[in-house]
Amino acid sequence: MNRVEEFLNILESERRYSPHTVGGYRRDIYSFLEWCGISAEEFDPDAFKRYDINDWAVHLFEDRGLKATSVNRSLASLRSFWKWLLKRGYTTHDIVSTIKQFKTPKRLPTYVPETRMDSVVDGLSEDIASGDIERLRDALIMLLLYTCGLRLSELVEANVDDVSSDFSSIRVRGKGNKVRIQPIVKSVGKVLKKYFSQNSSQNICIGQKKALILSKKGERINRRAVQRIVERKLKCYGIQGKTSPHVLRHTFATHLLNDGADLREIQELLGHSALRTTQVYTHTNIESLKKVYEQAHPREESKQ
Repeated sequence: MNRVEEFLNILESERRYSPHTVGGYRRDIYSFLEWCGISAEEFDPDAFKRYDINDWAVHLFEDRGLKATSVNRSLASLRSFWKWLLKRGYTTHDIVSTIKQFKTPKRLPTYVPETRMDSVVDGLSEDIASGDIERLRDALIMLLLYTCGLRLSELVEANVDDVSSDFSSIRVRGKGNKVRIQPIVKSVGKVLKKYFSQNSSQNICIGQKKALILSKKGERINRRAVQRIVERKLKCYGIQGKTSPHVLRHTFATHLLNDGADLREIQELLGHSALRTTQVYTHTNIESLKKVYEQAHPREESKQ
């Protein structure tokens, strides 16, 4: 096995990165090797210099027209790969850690305002009461993403036995195989209980562990199916713009912050390893305050 595949194997088997994340690392590393004109079998880390990485970054910018965020992601993949090579003793030349991230414009997380989200939740109650197992499942997906702030991969990988016996919490396996216990609000716990009792197809789930969310065939639901469900549901209730599962995670964090939750608590609930990752939501909160200020303050110029 070559060094690249060995590294990717570690990400998947030991660090338990999602197939989507491992695929991103694979594309980035092989893109670099292809640009260098070598195969993974021919790869020798000691043969590279720092300027090789810089030239590749310029190629991504100028020839492929990638944005700074995409180039930074590719560099991050290569940086992680090189750190692993150093740790394993496959090279002694650290040529990537000194390469800086490219400046990117600040983007505030997209989220659904509370009043709009109230209408979405009200609409989901009709699906829950419908008696249709598929509508119930789709409503549960929406509620778990919104009220627990789960990542898409965390929801897809959740199993039945991750849910506590009283439906008050769920064990979540996050990035880097980090496990956290996420509380479940009572109303969603009742939906979970109903889903368990109605979904007789749980008994035919393929695999040693029973998946929490199943497809029509009784298999673990895949990422794309969840993305389609969330997009369809949000658009059905009149939500414009981005309609991805991550929008519901952003909505969860933003609503908590707006209602007075401590940033450290939100960090724990989101499973962020660093507080700076969570701090982006303070910018969203400030933007909301600015709008209130502009509308209400008697000295605001726009009101004169």
